[in-house]
Amino acid sequence: MITTVTTTTTTTIVTGSQIFVSGMVAVVTLIILLALREILGAEAEKSPVLSSFVSISGIVCVPLLFAFIAIVVYRVLLII
Repeated sequence: MITTVTTTTTTTIVTGSQIFVSGMVAVVTLIILLALREILGAEAEKSPVLSSFVSISGIVCVPLLFAFIAIVVYRVLLII
């Protein structure tokens, strides 16, 4: 029983560098998706595939936007 709890606790600990890398991946992905959505949005009326991508990318961007806001708030609080 104790080894199970210890193993579970040990595997859920995340280092600061892992958080930094995950945050950077989220921000870069958000920037790429927003840029693609803006670029392909102009051509969306010509193709149903592009129209579908533009509408779905809005759904994907929302959690990444929340992660970005959390990172910014954390950095601002860290400075203050």
